[in-house]
Amino acid sequence: MKILNISGYTWDFGGPPKIIYDHAEVQIKLGAEVTILTAISKGQTLYSIPEGAKVITFKRHWFAKFWAEFSPEIYHWMKENGNNYDIIHIHGLWNFASITPYLTGVKSAKCITIHGMLDKWSIKHGYLKKKIFSLFFQKSILKNTDLIQVNNTDEEEDVFKFLGFKHPNLKIIPNGMNINNFSKIPEKGNFRKKFLIPDKTKIILFLSRINIKKGLDLLLPAFKDIIKQHPDCQLVIAGSDDGYLEETKEFISKNQLKSYIKIVGMLTGEDKMSAFADADIFVLPSYSEGFSIATLEALIMGVPSLLSDRVGFGESIKTHNAAHIVELSVDSIKKGLEKMLTDEEYCTTIAKNGVALVKNKYDIELVGKQLFTEFEKVKNESSYQK
Repeated sequence: MKILNISGYTWDFGGPPKIIYDHAEVQIKLGAEVTILTAISKGQTLYSIPEGAKVITFKRHWFAKFWAEFSPEIYHWMKENGNNYDIIHIHGLWNFASITPYLTGVKSAKCITIHGMLDKWSIKHGYLKKKIFSLFFQKSILKNTDLIQVNNTDEEEDVFKFLGFKHPNLKIIPNGMNINNFSKIPEKGNFRKKFLIPDKTKIILFLSRINIKKGLDLLLPAFKDIIKQHPDCQLVIAGSDDGYLEETKEFISKNQLKSYIKIVGMLTGEDKMSAFADADIFVLPSYSEGFSIATLEALIMGVPSLLSDRVGFGESIKTHNAAHIVELSVDSIKKGLEKMLTDEEYCTTIAKNGVALVKNKYDIELVGKQLFTEFEKVKNESSYQK
């Protein structure tokens, strides 16, 4: 089977590159040929490439400022090469690259993974552009695609609301991760030493892109209040700037929090693992997520986590008591942090449950084979037509 992935595939793009990487490893083991097609801008660095996979890159056109991932080169490449693949796996919506297989009339079977891009928060931001895009492209494309992958029942409901009917080829398959990569946890203290954080200071770790949708506008004022009672805490913000770094710095400066909040940039590899190893609490009060890989990483590392229920598998976390779930408000986050900072037994319990949840439900070997099986089905079936 020849699989073509279409997605942003750089270190600053968020979760999809990691998801593609992990699924590609499973697919290659199952005998597939995997290619990743991506547009890239000056200064961006490609994500790690799975052994045996191929990455094809094109430069983003200047018009990508107005239409995400716009690249005439991708259009022409797709027209000439798209039919050479059995499955074209499109990650996300609303961008030019994701619709090129349809614009060029490629006959290969197509799968679209939503990645949370139809939830109400996502739709609200850039509403007019998305409304126009829906009328001309997106709704028709989703109606006529061979397979829609969603991560949970919330995304299933989002697709139903968007299309106005239940798509017959929609499958709920959660994202997963290679849990073997977390079998060896770094020795505690390495992250503290590198970033000069005292041993007795409690680390509250935010590790994600620095974007308004990640809930930093709620977390920062909640933390400002928390340190009045818990001055031994430090909030570590790790991630690339995705539009909210300046606002974050302004809040820190205005409220004189430089000694309590440390911005360390994007962490990868051993540095990221060491951050999780030293963290006392992981926080992600996100407004919207397709499926948070950072949350999976925190849970499998045994870090007690404070989350909104919008991380992509909130219901599963609630059912298994695998993290502290908060409402999207400053007060709820503040109360949650207070609970976790003062109740060690509670933190131990949810951390243990979080590890078990990831191992039992989100191992990439399990969910990767589920997706591959669906690819095999649609490869041999005619495309669904409304």
